[in-house]
Amino acid sequence: MVGLLLFLNGLMTLQAQTYSLDSCRRMAIANNKSLLISGENINRAANLKDEAHTEYLPKFTVSGNYMRNQYGTKVMSSGDLSQLNTALTGMSGLLSKLSQQTIDLSPLGSKLKSATDFDTRNVFAGVLNVTQPVYMGGRIKAYNEIARYAEQLAIQMHEEKNQDVIVNTDEAYWQVVSLANKVKLANGYLNLLAKMDSDIQKMIAQGVATKADGLSVAVKKNEAEISLTKAEDGLDLSKMLLCEICGIPISTQFKLTDENLDNLSAIYNKAAVDVETAYQSRPELKSLGLNINIQNQKVKLEEANYLPTVVAMGNYIVSNPNFKDGFEKKFAGMWNVGVNVTYPLWDWDARRYKVNMAKADARIAQYELADAREKIELQVNQSVFKVNEAGKKLTMANKNMEKAEENLRSATIGFNAGVIPASTALEAHTAWLQAKSEKIDAEIEVKLTDLYLQKSLGTLTNNTK
Repeated sequence: MVGLLLFLNGLMTLQAQTYSLDSCRRMAIANNKSLLISGENINRAANLKDEAHTEYLPKFTVSGNYMRNQYGTKVMSSGDLSQLNTALTGMSGLLSKLSQQTIDLSPLGSKLKSATDFDTRNVFAGVLNVTQPVYMGGRIKAYNEIARYAEQLAIQMHEEKNQDVIVNTDEAYWQVVSLANKVKLANGYLNLLAKMDSDIQKMIAQGVATKADGLSVAVKKNEAEISLTKAEDGLDLSKMLLCEICGIPISTQFKLTDENLDNLSAIYNKAAVDVETAYQSRPELKSLGLNINIQNQKVKLEEANYLPTVVAMGNYIVSNPNFKDGFEKKFAGMWNVGVNVTYPLWDWDARRYKVNMAKADARIAQYELADAREKIELQVNQSVFKVNEAGKKLTMANKNMEKAEENLRSATIGFNAGVIPASTALEAHTAWLQAKSEKIDAEIEVKLTDLYLQKSLGTLTNNTK
């Protein structure tokens, strides 16, 4: 049974994935929901731009109607027919006397009545309509400009989220690396204390060490076990966070490329303030600049309400019954063309208020850009300061590590020779452990501060160093 468990454990270890910083970034970018949403916003903005362009083009509509009327159309009423028949009867008598012949005009009334009764109970109609904007006061052009800027704005917002995802991924990645190295450090320190505890017990038995020395080593050993447990728990939680950021199952077993490196190859290059690069590259500033352009176009859109609009129209109408030659019971059509001109006269200054609101929004956008530039200048200066500070810390940490290693080497030799007490050896081990931990922290801080500097300059991309 034990052998089977060991086999399964070894199999899981072999199946554990190994991820580099670059692969973690790629997975995070591919699976991040905010980036997927902003990507769809880009598609939406692109379609909005295409839709805005169609406002320049003519619009075609076609419609069809059917209507059932209770009655047909009667031009002559029953009263009119009665009066007509009376008149025709009188005329018939007069004409008969004059011509000495019998003349009956009374049937003419019924015939005329039948000729003026139209069957319009079932009416079919269809219309093909064409409208072409001729002049809209600049509305269409402003709308197209807004749509174009909106697409660029969506791209910049996507880039901003992309950089945020990279920063979050790198932070989680280096946190795992830091804790993984500290777990190894704690394991090595615990093994060293275990050996030291075994040695001190032998020395106590030989009378060259005291029980107090043994208790000191035992206490340090217990403290190391607690520290190891905390580091392992922190490592597990940090790996879960990295899994969540990368969009992979939390239970995924993996290792990171930099976990097994004794030296993280943190390269410190003295940074200089370069605010102009940030002004030109930061997606936030580009977004605010585009927002100013959008607000200015909205002012033009509102100002267009003061101007007339001209629209050309054309129709082709088909109906049954048709009016082409009286009321004929068949389909026939006719066309018409025209121009519609609309000019606003008075709306109690509502348009002026809307223009003033649009101008206020444009000024707000300019103030937001100016405020953002000031904050970004401060951010760049702070990032440069932190990069240089982290470089100094790394230099001091390396020096301290060299001294701690030499001190530990001397203490170990002295302890094994029995000329140095256990307390001194323990102090040397503790100093070495602290120096090593500080060196790991300093190396990761150099990498993160450089990352934050790139973010503040707007030059952060998905290309690892």
